[in-house]
Formats: sequence, C-alpha cells, structure tokens
Amino acid sequence: MVEGIARVVAIDGRVAWLEPEQTTSCGGCASSGLCGAKGIGTTASRLEMRRFPLTNEPGLIIGERVVVGVDERALLKASGTAYALPLVVMLGAGLVAQWLAGSDAITMATMVIALGVGLAGARWGALSLGARGQLAPRFIRRASTDEFCRTELTKGAR
Repeated sequence: MVEGIARVVAIDGRVAWLEPEQTTSCGGCASSGLCGAKGIGTTASRLEMRRFPLTNEPGLIIGERVVVGVDERALLKASGTAYALPLVVMLGAGLVAQWLAGSDAITMATMVIALGVGLAGARWGALSLGARGQLAPRFIRRASTDEFCRTELTKGAR
C-alpha cells in the first residue's frame, strides 16, 4: 500500500473531500529538492484540481488529517496501462509494418496510427481501472500531529 497524508477540506453528505498535503522534501531521494514543488500554471498549483472524494464512514471532520493509501499493484497496472501499452502497440506495429512493407514511410505512418490506437486502449484501460475502484484512495487511519513523510523516511533508512 502506497500511503499519503491528506486533509479534509469539505464534507458533502456522506462524502468527505480531501486534498493531499504538500510535504517538505524528506531527503529520501536525489530529487528531494523538487518533491512537492508547485510550478506556475501547473495542475498541482491549483488545489481544487487535486481534491478527491472519500466515503465518510469513519466520521471525518473538516481540518482533520488522515492517512490514505492506494494498492501498489493498482499503481503498477495504471502506469503500465498509461505508458507501456501505447509504446508496445506502436513499436509492435512498426516492426510488423517494416517486416511486411520494408518502407520507412509506411512504417512511420503505421506507427503513428498504432500510437493513436494504443492511447485509445490506454484510455479505455484507465476508465476500466477507475470504474472498478482500484485507483481510489482508501482510508487507512487518522494521522497523528507529528506524522510527516514517515513512510518514505523508513524506506530510505533500510
């Protein structure tokens, strides 16, 4: 389970709306200076774009900090769907086109079309993962007041 800390920002009936907390860099990797950085005009700079819903079964209140998690296997499936599927389809089609036609122009056209097909397949796969709820964050526990980047620090210490 990949964990993160979020803060409850709104309650709408039985749904709690959360925003992931911007953490200071934990020093756990080479790019720790950029971790959590917000750029001008990026999606991360608009907090409302980062909000996500969570069923309010544990009785959360506005301002409360919670630990949420997503299954590691679901993240691997999602990244494979988003990145590997279009690339594999494009390269596979390119190999077949080059083998059959032997023309670079035909191969390039085939690869562009196959990339579109691969991206459409990735979109369909992402919608399927989302519909099954595999990518939805799950409530794990309420966060303690001193809990910041604990998961990353313990992994980096090993």
